[in-house]
Amino acid sequence: MASIGATVGLATARLGDERIGRTVTSYFSLSLEPPAILVSIDRESRLAECIAATAGFSFAMLADGQQPVADAFAGAADPAERFRHGRWTAWKSGHPRLEDTLVTMDCEVIGVIETATHRLVAGCVVDIETSGDRAPLIWHRRRYHGLEA
Repeated sequence: MASIGATVGLATARLGDERIGRTVTSYFSLSLEPPAILVSIDRESRLAECIAATAGFSFAMLADGQQPVADAFAGAADPAERFRHGRWTAWKSGHPRLEDTLVTMDCEVIGVIETATHRLVAGCVVDIETSGDRAPLIWHRRRYHGLEA
C-alpha cells in the first residue's frame, strides 16, 4: 500500500466539548451530484464513535507545508494536544475546520459500510472552501512529497 500516492487528508469531528481527528490517506471523491466523499476510519477508534454519534465530520486535504499537522494527527502528538497544530475554527455544524488547506469541507453522513477493521463513511458535502493557489501535500512510500501548484 505504500506505493499508492495520495494527498494527505485529515478527518475530524466534535462531540460536545471533545474534538477528535486523525490523518488519513484512504479516501476518495464519491460523487459530484450531490457532492460526496468516502473516508476509511478505523472502526475501533474514538473518531469512528464521534462520527457515528454526530452523523457528521469535517475533512481537509492538506497543503504542502502542513506536515506538522499531518504528523500530529497521525500519532506524533497526544490526542489532547493535536489541535494546537494548525489554525482552527469551526463549521456551522460545530465540527473542527482547519484553515490554510487545499480544500476543507463539512459533511453529513449519508451511509456507512462496515468491514472487519474499518468503517467506510460516506459524507455529503454541506459546506466547502477551496484554495486554488496551494499545492497538495502528498504521502508516498512512507514520506511526504510536494507538487507545484
